[in-house]
Amino acid sequence: MHEHAHADVHPAVQIQRLPHPHQHQHRIGSPAAFRWSVILNSALSGLQLVIGFGFGSLALVGDAIHNLGDVAGLLFGWGAERLSARPATPRFTYGFGRSTQLASLINAVLILMAAAVVIVEGIQRLGSPVEIMGLPVAVAAALGVVVNLLSARLFSGGGHLHDLNRRAAMVHLLTDAAVSAAVLVSALLVMLTGWNWLDSATAIGVGLAVAWSGAELLKDSLVVLLDAVPPGIDLEAVEQALRAVPGVVDVHHLHVWGMSTSQSALTAHLQRSPGGLSDMALLHEAKEELARLGIAHSTLQLEPAPEE
Repeated sequence: MHEHAHADVHPAVQIQRLPHPHQHQHRIGSPAAFRWSVILNSALSGLQLVIGFGFGSLALVGDAIHNLGDVAGLLFGWGAERLSARPATPRFTYGFGRSTQLASLINAVLILMAAAVVIVEGIQRLGSPVEIMGLPVAVAAALGVVVNLLSARLFSGGGHLHDLNRRAAMVHLLTDAAVSAAVLVSALLVMLTGWNWLDSATAIGVGLAVAWSGAELLKDSLVVLLDAVPPGIDLEAVEQALRAVPGVVDVHHLHVWGMSTSQSALTAHLQRSPGGLSDMALLHEAKEELARLGIAHSTLQLEPAPEE
């Protein structure tokens, strides 16, 4: 038997040897990141809304609205990740991994809606600035920086950044931290200068930054939903790896797409030369190479070379 048959099996190959319903399960990480981020950001949003309305800071209200949007997005992402862990069914033969992609799309729409509200309100208030109580606003904004950085850290470990759903959550939280930092600087400047219009100007800037992050996430989500080659997968490298397998003389009908925000799938036809490796040994080596390139589920069809 070929030497690779006795080697340690790559985790991605182990996935492909599971019973069919479990091959298409989305592999989730710990739900603690979602749970604690929802709790912390819900409490933060409530506090910021009270202080923002109570002390006249539109920038802080905008930050709170964005945080509430992220809480909703985190809940969508958490629910989608749990749904994606269910095994495939006779009707949903690929499982429910795409639910995490839909959650990313919903997140993007929520962010863009929140940004539009903040920008419109900021423009309307520029002409008639409201007096701002800088100290309470600064304290709430500082808490926003701490909470969002802490929440983002929960998503940064465990190798989860290749998952678009979790990466989207972390990007939102880091954006929130930057937004809160801008509100903090604005509040301190208002305290020092008395220029209340800075709060409205900051709110507009916050809205534009949030809109930019939402547009980027929307683009990434649509690309995945349209079955584009997932980010991080080099299609040319994949083809070269398959052609380098002993016995393979040509590769065609090569397709790679995302089954979820963390799992990629591939189908391909491999033309093989006569003799050499057995069919099983050739398929095993090809799947090992694909697994090293980040493709955990592959379906390969072997064909004789044209001269045969």
